[in-house]
Amino acid sequence: MEKIGIIGHFGKNKNLLNGQTIKTKIISEGLVKRYGRENISYLDTYNSKKEFIIKIIMLIRLMRKCENIIMLPAHNGLRIFAPLMVLINKFYKRNLYYIVIGGWLPSFLEKRPKLKKDLKEFTTIYVETKIMAANLKEQGFKNIDILPNCKELKHVKGNEIQYYEKAPYKLCTFSRVMQEKGIEDAINVIININEKNNKIIYTLDIYGQVDVQQQQWFDDLMNEVPDYIQYKGMIPFDQSTQIIKKYFALLFPTKFYTEGIPGTIIDAYSAGIPVIASRWESYEDVIDENITGIGYTMNDLNDFQKKLEMIMNKPELINNLRKNALKKAKNYDITHVVDNKLNHF
Repeated sequence: MEKIGIIGHFGKNKNLLNGQTIKTKIISEGLVKRYGRENISYLDTYNSKKEFIIKIIMLIRLMRKCENIIMLPAHNGLRIFAPLMVLINKFYKRNLYYIVIGGWLPSFLEKRPKLKKDLKEFTTIYVETKIMAANLKEQGFKNIDILPNCKELKHVKGNEIQYYEKAPYKLCTFSRVMQEKGIEDAINVIININEKNNKIIYTLDIYGQVDVQQQQWFDDLMNEVPDYIQYKGMIPFDQSTQIIKKYFALLFPTKFYTEGIPGTIIDAYSAGIPVIASRWESYEDVIDENITGIGYTMNDLNDFQKKLEMIMNKPELINNLRKNALKKAKNYDITHVVDNKLNHF
């Protein structure tokens, strides 16, 4: 019998750079490194709607031959696989684990009592933040533990950290490119500051996969921006540190209140780069105010601009945080997380 069966969105052979696929692959490789590839089997949930019957057969086979079953689904996959796993487990009596990606689960379960009941049958549900854990415990869960988002990245060395003393200050975003990630807010604020000062104070480079349903919005947006704002395309997730390290700061102007621990912030910390972010629900779990980053009120562009104007006059407010960010990156290293939280299989 194999030790671990992993159910997640591996994306078949496609180069998908969304948070779900990236985290599924990272966790899987971390488990392989600790337990050996020969002790782990996989079920790729990619295209589950079209291959529903095939996926059920694969799930039964996986649960039959593996002692511990770990799933990492998003919304649709959770509705499909959690009830099936609980049902099949009446026969096989396996240890069921759910590693949550992002911070959406507590609100998602509030009006789904049947799904909530199924998840209470799991051995452990791993959530990314303390706020998520507290919210689920309030809903009656007793099987909650915290497993922070994590990556296997090459951290920069202290002597590689770059310090900016004067404008222009290079900023970047590094996430899915969509309206809900606040990309347009960042663009508008930077343009306002530069026009107000009649010179280029900040530049902005945008990295990430453009949401296919928002391509027209983004194309129209980029057709109107000045040259100091550019789209730089997609970067393999294991090369992010080397790209981000040349920037003054990372912007994370998300409009998703229920973000968990964004992988892009782990990238930034690994590069010794502080983060300027909107304060989402779990902000304080991830960013230490004036230690690893600076926050502003979500959806408040005046506050966003105020913080960037404060920083442009005192770049040391960011420069002094670089070593703190690099130090915090170690908390999100995949080997550290697996060895401390997933060491019992």
